[in-house]
Amino acid sequence: MPTPGLNLLAIAIFSITLVSLLGPLLHISPTVPALTTVGLLGLITVDSLTWSSQGTTLVVDWFAQRSAGYRDRIIHHEAGHFLVATLLGVPVTGYALSAWEALRQGQQAQGGVRFEDGNLQAQLEEGYVTGATVDRYCQVWLAGGVAEQLVYGTVEGAGDDRQKVRRLLAYLPVSPQDRQQKQRWATLQAKSMLQRHWDSYETLVQLLRDNALVEDCRQAVLGGTNETALGERSSGMRG
Repeated sequence: MPTPGLNLLAIAIFSITLVSLLGPLLHISPTVPALTTVGLLGLITVDSLTWSSQGTTLVVDWFAQRSAGYRDRIIHHEAGHFLVATLLGVPVTGYALSAWEALRQGQQAQGGVRFEDGNLQAQLEEGYVTGATVDRYCQVWLAGGVAEQLVYGTVEGAGDDRQKVRRLLAYLPVSPQDRQQKQRWATLQAKSMLQRHWDSYETLVQLLRDNALVEDCRQAVLGGTNETALGERSSGMRG
């Protein structure tokens, strides 16, 4: 079961257990928590099988978004992806800061920055991905967690990103040790880019808070020129 479903199930089990314990004091019939458990399990199962757990994702995300700190962390995380992608010449096509925003945009119920990755997909279909492509996308995917680390000192939302990186690195005909080294290199590159362009990053964070247009965000990163992106793109292809 996907993580959102497990999270919702854990919350439901805790709540039902609490009701069961307090039921006698509140004069609640034991049948109520039992029927509630069956109903929730059924809904979660149906959602997982028919809608890829998007329903549970929406519910969990809705509750999480009630926390200003949670949303702020998401914004800083996604700003990291956006900045590094732009500097490395990976076009950003859109972004959503919550599952509900993504759904309203006609996307799957999962927030995040969306990229134009046609070149990557074409290489994946051919079964061969160039080293330059691996380097570029590893930096982009790891940049969100790096941004969290720089801002908060901890990383909470980079699990899916690291999984993407591991799957992509598996296409390289190198040893597991070399793949780990590649991942560390990409992490350091992303960190270096964020630190060198910190003013642009902070501006980008504010623009995402304001739900600015993608082009406005892109211009904030590039400063109205393409020279920076070209320079970063060249350095990203080395190694």
